[in-house]
Amino acid sequence: MTATTTPTERAQPATSAPAPLTMAGALNAALRDAMEADDRVVVYGEDVGPLGGVFRVTDGLQARFGDQRIWDSPLAESGIVGTAVGMAMYGMRPVVEMQFDAFSYPAFEQMVSHVAKMRNRTKGRVSLPIVVRIPCAGAIGGVEHHSDSSEAYWTATPGLTVVMPSNPADAYSMLREAIECDDPVVFMEPKSRYWSKAELTLPVTTAPMDRAVVVREGTDVTLLAYGPTVRTALEAADAAASEDLSIEVVDLRSLSPFDDETVGASVRKTSRAAVIHEAAQFGGYGAEVAARVTERNFFHLAAPVLRITGFDIPYPSPKLEEQYLPTADRVLAALDTWEWEDRA
Repeated sequence: MTATTTPTERAQPATSAPAPLTMAGALNAALRDAMEADDRVVVYGEDVGPLGGVFRVTDGLQARFGDQRIWDSPLAESGIVGTAVGMAMYGMRPVVEMQFDAFSYPAFEQMVSHVAKMRNRTKGRVSLPIVVRIPCAGAIGGVEHHSDSSEAYWTATPGLTVVMPSNPADAYSMLREAIECDDPVVFMEPKSRYWSKAELTLPVTTAPMDRAVVVREGTDVTLLAYGPTVRTALEAADAAASEDLSIEVVDLRSLSPFDDETVGASVRKTSRAAVIHEAAQFGGYGAEVAARVTERNFFHLAAPVLRITGFDIPYPSPKLEEQYLPTADRVLAALDTWEWEDRA
């Protein structure tokens, strides 16, 4: 296939009036617009065709573009990613779905040994414009293998860009940007946010996908969140305001690369930082964030960087999910462990 347009001159749909759109709907629109703009873009994975995906993110796309552009794959994640490598090497831009976070592990060898290393292995001669979509995290009552948070595996792999939107506008804009990227992108989609809504006028362009965004201004604490925990962080900030504690919430958006500039500016302003995520604490992504923030802002910190996370156990059954996931109350309890003489 040959491109109908280049990324810089991509065909944009006509601007529409603002309308409520879920994150799943925004992702669907991003895939649709990307496929219309560039016929090298193909979409495939388990049940993404006639069914439209288990979360209906690809609903209606096969009817629109045909089964040569979007199709159902065998139940073999290593094969899904492996074939994407070959397609990308020959000029296509595959977007593949892992269906659920924990289902991606059979593709781990392909992702780490081939997808992440191809540019380096070929001294820059071969790039792999692959997007691996991974519905992730919990809070949907999922059974075993349906609610993992594996972001630390991917961020520990040099050569992969790893991003996670928290709202419909970012979902649309960041997925369009990911598909246009010439290097592989792990695009993690928090399942609990698929049904969140926002008034959007498409096409929408938000901050570049490698940048963090301050979503609530504050002066006392920087609370770093991403994906599903952005909402939790905002709830904690609302509750803290009644106690005269001003929390600044930063949506990281890009887990790798990390936006040191935006995060550092916030931490130097507030002098305190905490990071929240659903994955277990030991060896989790928050450990890297805490170390990075400390190394770069040590003399501006009034207290150690805190981590508010899931517990160090395998993801629990649905009946125990509420006890496992970090909440606004757990955030506030963690902040209470600091000495606060500087606010007296």
